[in-house]
Amino acid sequence: MTLNTVIELLTNKHRLAGIACLLTLITFTSPLEAAELKLVRFGPVGEEKAGIVDSQGQIRDLSAYVEDFTPDMLSDESLENISQIPISELPIVPGNPRIGVPISGVGKIVAIGFNYVNHAAEMAVELPTEPLVFMKATSALTGPFDNVIQPRNGNKLDYESELVIVIGRRAQYISEDEVFDYIAGYTVGHDVSERAFQRERGGQFTKGKSADTFAPVGPYLVTTDTIDDVQNLSIWSEVNGDMRQDGNTADMVFSVKEIISHLSQFMTLYPGDLIFTGTPAGVGDGMVPPRYLKPGDVVRVGIEGLDFQRQTVVAPR
Repeated sequence: MTLNTVIELLTNKHRLAGIACLLTLITFTSPLEAAELKLVRFGPVGEEKAGIVDSQGQIRDLSAYVEDFTPDMLSDESLENISQIPISELPIVPGNPRIGVPISGVGKIVAIGFNYVNHAAEMAVELPTEPLVFMKATSALTGPFDNVIQPRNGNKLDYESELVIVIGRRAQYISEDEVFDYIAGYTVGHDVSERAFQRERGGQFTKGKSADTFAPVGPYLVTTDTIDDVQNLSIWSEVNGDMRQDGNTADMVFSVKEIISHLSQFMTLYPGDLIFTGTPAGVGDGMVPPRYLKPGDVVRVGIEGLDFQRQTVVAPR
């Protein structure tokens, strides 16, 4: 198909077919280049639509071209195709819609414990010699501005601001030098923790990390090319306006490259998997005396270049 034919399709009722053909031409006539994207899902729970954030920070409705941001949409080719859609022609999403988790169909959530030097120090533990790995249940996933629900019988609720890696390609036994070829992008994560469940109910990290709403993720999936140096990003949290955590990803014990390569030796990582990479010092459990969250508290967590989240803690259901 010629470019003239595509242009004709673009100007008549077959506009969608024209876009598809144009993307095909781009794919096969020029090498793929990294796409700079900030992707978002908006709408009520279970009814989220795909969106993209423009240079003015406005959400544009992408649902005419992309049904949803599922794991199969995280390949380099798919992301490049999305980047070729004319954002300025997409409808602006009005008002302030609810923002959901930026990826649907997450297969697993893997997390790394004590991965900041100063956090290990405040918790009085030795630095790990290998990444300390635990899991969070996918049922804990929630939008970045949704409420955090205190679980029944929980009384030591804590906050942890974390960089989250979104896997874009199946990764198994990969080297550190290969890691960035397997990452689709990054987002903000809040590793909400119930310390009583974590330490006083059998010593399981996962039990204290997996209650409903304990994994707010978002607001955006930011592709890797948008971040100049993932190991030099400020990361912070606030509780009721009081700064609690104020760190930098440079202080990680194990870097992004080390984490993903290491995990791939023990489990296969799939597109859409989320990797929480640890939190800096300043958590409530590390204070003297500890300062745990309670209903009515407002928590904000954020990372340079990835924006922030905001949640209100509410009483058990």
